[in-house]
Amino acid sequence: MREILIDVTRLLDRSMTGRLPTGVDRVGLAYIRHFSERAKALVRVSGRTIVLPQAASRILFSKLLTPSADFNRTVRWLVGRECFKWPGNRHLKDAFLFNTGHSGLEQTSYPRQLRRQGVRPLFVVHDLIPITHPEYCRPGEQGKHVIRMNNVLDLASGVIANSQATLDELNHFAQKAGKPMPPAMVALLAAPQFTAPAFVRPMAEPYFVMLSTIEPRKNHWLMLQLWRRLVERMGTRAPKLVVIGQRGWECENVIDLLERCEDLRGVVTELPDCSDADLATYLHHSQALLFPSFVEGYGMPLVEALTAGIPVIASDLPVFREIAGDIPDYLDPLDVMGWMTRIEAYTNTDSPGRTAQLNRMVHFVPPTWVTHFQLVEQLLERLQETVK
Repeated sequence: MREILIDVTRLLDRSMTGRLPTGVDRVGLAYIRHFSERAKALVRVSGRTIVLPQAASRILFSKLLTPSADFNRTVRWLVGRECFKWPGNRHLKDAFLFNTGHSGLEQTSYPRQLRRQGVRPLFVVHDLIPITHPEYCRPGEQGKHVIRMNNVLDLASGVIANSQATLDELNHFAQKAGKPMPPAMVALLAAPQFTAPAFVRPMAEPYFVMLSTIEPRKNHWLMLQLWRRLVERMGTRAPKLVVIGQRGWECENVIDLLERCEDLRGVVTELPDCSDADLATYLHHSQALLFPSFVEGYGMPLVEALTAGIPVIASDLPVFREIAGDIPDYLDPLDVMGWMTRIEAYTNTDSPGRTAQLNRMVHFVPPTWVTHFQLVEQLLERLQETVK
C-alpha cells in the first residue's frame, strides 16, 4: 500500500484556538484514529506543506485525539522542527492524501501544491449546501464552495461522500460543470462514542433538545417562536427546550429571542459549550431530539439520538430517510402546527406516538466506523491498482 497522509491543518487550527469539534472535525478525528499507526500528518503552514515523520505524526495524532494542557506547545515544537527541514520532505509522489474537511480547497495555491507533490488526494465531501442553498450561508460562501467542488472534481483520485444525497448533488454539479466524476463511493458516518449518561436528570421537567450550531438553515427561529406559543397555551405545563450548540453566523434574530424574550426565560436553556458527557446526559433524559433543518448533507445529531435510543422529530429530508428510514416522525420544516402538536404529544413520555417510534427504533441499524472504513479500504485497494 502506498504511503498514507492525513491533512490535519483544519483540526490543528481549531484545536489551538480552543474551539469544540464540529461534526466535520469528528470525521477527521475518526480518520486519525483508524489510520494513525500507518499514516503521517500533513500540515499546511504559510504556503508550505509540512509532512511529519512517522514518530512525530503519532505524537500529534495522539494529542489531537486526547488534547492536553501542553497541546499548543507540543504542536509548535513538532511542526516548527520540521519547518527547518523544508523542503526536504516533499517526496510524496503517489502517496494517498486524505482531506476530510474541505480544508484549503478554496485557495488558489492548493491545486498547485498537490500537483507539484504528485500526491493522490481523496476528499471527504460533506455537502454542497453553499451551492444549492446559498441563502443559508455566509455571504461569499457560494463562490468559495464552487471553487472547492471544482477542485475536488479536477484533483481527486477518489471521493468519499457522507450520504447518497450528497453524492447525488456532487454528480449533478459535475454534470452542470461538464466535468467527469472521479471514482466515488458513499460511506455513512457513525455517531461518536459518548460516555454513559448520568443517572440523575439534568432538569426535572420534560424537555426537548436541539443539537447544532445556531445558523439559519437549522431553523432555531421557528422553534423559538413555537415555544413562545407553547408557553402561552400551556403556561407552567409547557415543556422545556435545551439548545445545544455554538452561535454561528447571521443568527441575530435567534440571539435576540434567546437573550431578550421574557416568555422564554427559564423555559429555554442555551448550552454553547456542552461537553460530550453532558450531551450524552441531556439526550438520554430528553423527550426527543428536534431536528427541523431546511437542508442537510448528513445529520449527525439524528444518528447520535437514534443510536442512543432517543426519539427524533425531524424535517422530511431525503438524507434523513436514507439514514433512518421511517423511524423518526417527519414534518415539513414550516409546518408550525404540526410541530406544535407533535411536541405537545411527546411531552407525555408514554404517548402513543412516542411509544410507536420507540418500537420502530428497535429496527434501527446505526452506521459504524467499522463499515465506513471497510468501504474506504476497498476504495484504497482499487486506487492502488491504478498506481503505476
